[in-house]
Amino acid sequence: MLETSLATLELDNPVLSASGTFGSGWEGRQFSDLAMVGGLVSKTVTLKPRPGNPPPRILETPAGMLNAIGLENKGVDVFLRDSLPRMHELAEAGREKGDGKHGPRVVVNIGGSVVELTELTRRFCAAGVDALEINLSCPNVAHGTRSSTDPVLTEQVIAAVKAVSTVPIFAKLTPNITDIVPIAAAAQKGGADGVTLINTLVGMAVDWRKQKPVLGHTTGGLSGPAIKPVALRIVYQVRQALPTLPILAVGGAHSADCVLEFVCAGASAVQFGTSLFTDPTLMPRVVTDLRERLRNEGTTIRELCSAMHKSRASENAATCSSEGGR
Repeated sequence: MLETSLATLELDNPVLSASGTFGSGWEGRQFSDLAMVGGLVSKTVTLKPRPGNPPPRILETPAGMLNAIGLENKGVDVFLRDSLPRMHELAEAGREKGDGKHGPRVVVNIGGSVVELTELTRRFCAAGVDALEINLSCPNVAHGTRSSTDPVLTEQVIAAVKAVSTVPIFAKLTPNITDIVPIAAAAQKGGADGVTLINTLVGMAVDWRKQKPVLGHTTGGLSGPAIKPVALRIVYQVRQALPTLPILAVGGAHSADCVLEFVCAGASAVQFGTSLFTDPTLMPRVVTDLRERLRNEGTTIRELCSAMHKSRASENAATCSSEGGR
């Protein structure tokens, strides 16, 4: 009923955490039963440690938040030593519990230059992960969106990573572009097993009394319920244009209904991010709610996936048939 897949990656259910919002997952185990979720996505890991941007780095907005963390992390060596074993421990706990076949899938988000990304890919594939999410689109670092606003660069980066990867790779793309479809197509051409849609929208907050930006980085990434309509639109557009490209949706999800909306629009699974800041117990509850809704409607996630596009295709076929008979 809840099972879904992203390319060759099978998931017990379509609920995952979003990169940068839930650590490596281990931090949330005290709040809820993470063995129930479909996958855990790490904060972005870079080859070397990064200090991040100057504070202030986070600001609550009326319908979400602005963040300008700047990919702060301790680097791959520390992550491999301390965080990845804990992600594996959570996954194993999920399998042992028996709620699903796979337990939470371990997905590591990585960022950096092409050379750094290929090295990170080699190391994580050797260490054992279920998939990699390639961060081409962080708006809070220098040239952070360059690779995901240029189709040529997108294809080159993804092709380089794919050449050394032994696990599925998903390109995380930016919404801060006029038309995302050519970028998604370039990722697919480069060998991406799917795309993560979307990263945050570039935004800003101003302190008029001090006559200066509130965030130390001046701008930040807007996330939360405010961006959900944008994320839904982009998921729908990419699925319409690229029907065989798996989509992992993210952007404002906060309920089981949000998951089903994204799935109908074309996603196979959905990440939860900003909503976890206010309710770290949310994901397992969403899984329970999804099961109840699907049971009541007599359907499954796989049946609902891209349902809007199937309906449209049927309507178009009926129209063509009707016109042909005149």
